[in-house]
Amino acid sequence: MDPVTILLILFAAALVLFATEWLPVDVTALLLLGALLGLNLLKPKEAFAGFGSDTVMTLSGLFILTRVLQRAGVIEWVGRALARRARNAGAMVRGMLGAVAGVSAFTSNTATTAVFLPVVTGLARRAGIAPSRVLMPLAYASILGGTITVIGTSTNLVVSGALPAAGLKPLGFFELAWVGLPVAVMGLLYLFFVAPRLLPEGEAALEESLRAYLADLTVAPGSALAGQTLRETGLGRDYGLTVVAVRRGADTFYGPSADFHVQEGDTLAVEGPTERILTGKSVLGVFSKSEQKLQAGGEVPVRLVEAVVLPGSPLTGRTLRESRFRERYGVSVLALHRRARTVERLGGLRVQVGDVLLLQGSEERLSALGEYLTVLGDLTEEQRDLRKAPLALLLFGGAVVAGGLGLVPLSVAVVVAVGLALALRLISPDEAYGAIEWPVIVLVACMLAFGTAFEDTGAAKVLTAGISGVLEPLGPYGLLAALFAVTVALTQPMSNQAAALVMLPLAIGTAEALGHDPRPFVIGVTVAASNSFITPLEPSCMLVYGPGRYRFIDFVRVGMGLTLVTFAVALLVIPRVWPF
Repeated sequence: MDPVTILLILFAAALVLFATEWLPVDVTALLLLGALLGLNLLKPKEAFAGFGSDTVMTLSGLFILTRVLQRAGVIEWVGRALARRARNAGAMVRGMLGAVAGVSAFTSNTATTAVFLPVVTGLARRAGIAPSRVLMPLAYASILGGTITVIGTSTNLVVSGALPAAGLKPLGFFELAWVGLPVAVMGLLYLFFVAPRLLPEGEAALEESLRAYLADLTVAPGSALAGQTLRETGLGRDYGLTVVAVRRGADTFYGPSADFHVQEGDTLAVEGPTERILTGKSVLGVFSKSEQKLQAGGEVPVRLVEAVVLPGSPLTGRTLRESRFRERYGVSVLALHRRARTVERLGGLRVQVGDVLLLQGSEERLSALGEYLTVLGDLTEEQRDLRKAPLALLLFGGAVVAGGLGLVPLSVAVVVAVGLALALRLISPDEAYGAIEWPVIVLVACMLAFGTAFEDTGAAKVLTAGISGVLEPLGPYGLLAALFAVTVALTQPMSNQAAALVMLPLAIGTAEALGHDPRPFVIGVTVAASNSFITPLEPSCMLVYGPGRYRFIDFVRVGMGLTLVTFAVALLVIPRVWPF
């Protein structure tokens, strides 16, 4: 059996496994890579080149830089700003998709998706929307925007660079906008009104911690909260925190009204999920007295954990002050969770069996909590430090701008930014490696190798040559439609750039042989190669594949309709702007 037939059989088998997910997609990709090696369709050097490719390095670096933004609290800040301007969840999603498409016109699709991924996830969580309802549209919006300018995607740049060799002018900076803008507008309308009927429902995006904790937070001098009413502070509206009591000197006000004025030195007993308490503590100018005393003692807290109080604990029936908790264990209690809702301040609560404490302290102290306190989970990564936000933004923005403007390759810009983030301790090495979605990396690297085999064995040429013999009688519109369809098909097993380069000579040669201007067919191939929606193998789609808990078939169901919209708009617009 000749290599082309074998490769096409492997491709068909891989698509079946991807669609059914009988095996995890990364396992399927590894098996496909193993088959290519075992059947001598690829040499080891070619097979493993994908793991060190620009695409893989860029994806890995962007995963890490996104986590850096999260740790610095940038994402929460952006999310709150967007949420304040959105009248409802639907307006929020539509505004976000429009912004993504606009940004993506001038930066990498992948980088744009990476920037907005945590923002959109946070907004969905705040609105109670399932991530599956917004993350795929996010990726698709970034792809749609990439068709507007020549720097919108690397595919556009590759095509533009290849045209002089064929005797054609390179693409103008905004030349693609004539078709790219209509495609983006119609694509966004599809995402607004049609895609929601096709997207998987998923589970509502709840808070990362379902426990409602009670915490005592003291208003520091100079805090923005001082002098405002509880309504004006936005503690409930913007931060999701409920103030159950306020202590002012010797007085305690339980269940304060929305018109209650906050003053410096007030201790607010707030109730809310872990993430929101930590966010509030980092941005509102409030502090935990227990944590402050611990730090004053010279011991720097480095870990954040949840611990449950077990039967027989000496803490039971006593307040934290009475049990001398900080002196006994050397850690601070930031908050307490109890199944039964309470309006008491944290300092006045008597600990009960089953209470969950949010503890902060050194790793050594936390590991010696004793037999009556069992650690449930480590929440260290949820801590935010806004002091690092400007530097985190500078690194991320610098990488995106440098890569987007072509000052250096995006992969180089991202790797340098990651190195600086590690050197400046914006993120630890362990957390950086943990931030990478390794199944995504394996899948992309293996499929890059498959794209190489698809070209090297001649399978791509066999497909395009076989189809070209049928195209001549179809006329210019039929030829444009066929080239568009074949290019879209080829972008599934191989990279967008490779598909464009395979189809470009065929499009130019066939057009010239039939006496047509090759320009409209070049534009058609470029638009088709840049808009890959049917499978999640496009890097922007891979970024949302895991967080959205999607199946392979979800992209086929939603992406097929979007591809048809793109196809129809391109066929309508291209001949009018670039006559045959």
